[in-house]
Amino acid sequence: MDDTGSPELDLMAVLPRLTQLSTVLNRSRLGERAMESAGITLDRPAMTVLVTLHMADRPLRVGEIADRMHVVGPHVTRHLNGLERRGLVVRVADPEDQRARLIELTPDGKVIPDRYLRTLLGWFGDALTDWSEEDRKTFGGLLGRFVDDLTSRLEVVDDE
Repeated sequence: MDDTGSPELDLMAVLPRLTQLSTVLNRSRLGERAMESAGITLDRPAMTVLVTLHMADRPLRVGEIADRMHVVGPHVTRHLNGLERRGLVVRVADPEDQRARLIELTPDGKVIPDRYLRTLLGWFGDALTDWSEEDRKTFGGLLGRFVDDLTSRLEVVDDE
């Protein structure tokens, strides 16, 4: 109990589970396995660009893609060039600034992240099959809140 009489979260007990989750996501090659299962022949960063555009549901500037991926613009540009050569993205004029370009998924480019996400989400859904609807909602809400709060606090640390 803390000073208010509420039970404290034992972060030392949670840390091994967070480490385990990180290990499962990285060592299982989850992203690569989902791409293989969906018949996608892209590298992980290129897939991340496509998913970022798919999740935005609108064309984005290179800088916006980079911000959402937490990388620098030149990293995104390299991958966009390859995706454009494969006919998966196109550069279009920004209607608000004709000098600027937006990146948009082509019809072929829309199919790939959709197949990838259906595969990945199917696996996540399988893991939650025996959970109640309430537990799934609670988990989603708390996980989102935790990631948002941790991201905010780490940005403050990065700025210091």
